[in-house]
Amino acid sequence: MSLKEKLLSSMKEAMKSKDSVKLGTIRSVISAVKNKEIDLKNELSEEEILAIVSREVKKRKEAAVLYEKGNRPELKDKEIQEMKILQTYLPEQVSEKDLRRRIQEVIDETGAEGMKDFGKIMKTLVPEFKGKADNSLIKELANEYLN
Repeated sequence: MSLKEKLLSSMKEAMKSKDSVKLGTIRSVISAVKNKEIDLKNELSEEEILAIVSREVKKRKEAAVLYEKGNRPELKDKEIQEMKILQTYLPEQVSEKDLRRRIQEVIDETGAEGMKDFGKIMKTLVPEFKGKADNSLIKELANEYLN
């Protein structure tokens, strides 16, 4: 079952169970997918749909932080709830320990020495962990190792 089919199936389940938060969340992602398909005039690949879901998770994470700063706990909780729903459609996230190990391996493989080689490392790591780890976490850990 493709990711698009899973989303549509989950939307139907949410309709039947009258889960308005899940329904609204999934509808927004399906809408984003359809809009992108209309823009490109062709069907999206699994990877492209995964990128949209990841982007939606990131939006909710950022919104939750802003609502926290704005002292709006009810809206923050809603964003976190939506984020958790969307994360079920992403591949299993890699642990920080495994990510650290792989970053060290890439540094050793490329012979990176300092921040001048940051781009070289990121060019290898980002595609490898696409959808499995947050790019900001990869960047943060790579910075830590190179400094």
